[in-house]
Amino acid sequence: ASRASHTDTRTRRRLRLHFLKMTTCVAKSVVFASAARPNNKAGNAAKPARHASKLWTPSAVGLNSPGPKIIVEGDAASKMAGLTAHRREVIMDMEHFAETELLKLLKPTDTNWQPQDHLPDPESPDFLDQVREIQKRGANIPDDHLVVLIGDMITEEALPTYMNMLNTLEGTKDKTGADSSAWAKWTRKWTAEENRHGDLMNKYLWLTGRVAMKPVETTIQNLVGAGMNPKTENNPYLGFVYTSFQERATKISHGNTARFAKEHGDQQLSTICGLIAADEGRHEIAYQRIIDEVMKRDQDGAVLAFADMMRKQIVMPAHLMDDGSHKQRTGRDLFSDFATVADSTGTYTANDYASIMEHLIKRWSIADVKCESGEAAEAQEFLMKQPARIRKLAEFGARKSAKKVAVRESFSWIFGRTIEGKF
Repeated sequence: ASRASHTDTRTRRRLRLHFLKMTTCVAKSVVFASAARPNNKAGNAAKPARHASKLWTPSAVGLNSPGPKIIVEGDAASKMAGLTAHRREVIMDMEHFAETELLKLLKPTDTNWQPQDHLPDPESPDFLDQVREIQKRGANIPDDHLVVLIGDMITEEALPTYMNMLNTLEGTKDKTGADSSAWAKWTRKWTAEENRHGDLMNKYLWLTGRVAMKPVETTIQNLVGAGMNPKTENNPYLGFVYTSFQERATKISHGNTARFAKEHGDQQLSTICGLIAADEGRHEIAYQRIIDEVMKRDQDGAVLAFADMMRKQIVMPAHLMDDGSHKQRTGRDLFSDFATVADSTGTYTANDYASIMEHLIKRWSIADVKCESGEAAEAQEFLMKQPARIRKLAEFGARKSAKKVAVRESFSWIFGRTIEGKF
């Protein structure tokens, strides 16, 4: 009886979904036709530019053209905020998918790795010897790679901000903090898995003796306090496009730090970074499968959301990091200099950004989508052109950077030691 009731509920939702789609298509066509709104108003001109790294996004080389937006009826303050009635039905219809498919991509706590599995055992008589081994291996990690590892760790430690972001998304947020919905369980359990990453990296890097922990801790507190604005506008379509991109970017970064650690003789650190990269890869698949499901129900909406996030550019979660001294001393954002080091070491580059776009375009079969609206077709065309355009812009940025004179810059995270780079 319970199964029959659940089936009836899903059937009724699908009927409502079909009815809403049929009866509102004309109204939505009018709404979407007004969506391409160039940022040329006087009020917009007065707004300060959004800070973004020249590495993580292509904004520094001019990728800021206006274009079609996925918009929502009845919201004068922000046309992106929230969901249309049709798209709310889409998300509601995916509750069963979240329960039966999405949660399967998380691992049980009793079989998952924990940070202590990869750290010296304090009960062992060899504990101090194990610590000395970490310090011996850590001495071979170059400072530029160490700065990237620290920046990645700080990003992981700002986890409360990312959980907050997921809980802004309409239809999927955890309203009480302990909701029984599949979406709420996903957010909490995803957060619990991610929490292990910062814990392990923080402890391991501290044990190397090469990291100035107080400036690092100050950066973490400032970052959590500053929050982030990924421009997802409380909209799960946008939110899950963002996480699909971001989890893959994080996987790439951790995967490269794993490779570099091995090359410099720290197999244990390589294993740690590799485990974290594997987690990020599993989470990446989960978020991309959410958009797979959206595509089955609302192709136009999914394409418009993807294009909207790419036009706004993916803001990296740690872009507001601040140690309290770097910007005052250099006049540059700490994240920008961290990103420059990540780029110079090959940990994460503008070409990686383009590669992620190519992956998502292929994963969601964007080229094969039969768009119903003109705005969605325009968004589709925009998406198909962007990877090549971003690569050209990256080449332009590389030529521009090559003309700069390399200088040495100090980082508080490594006791003020300096790194050469084109900051």
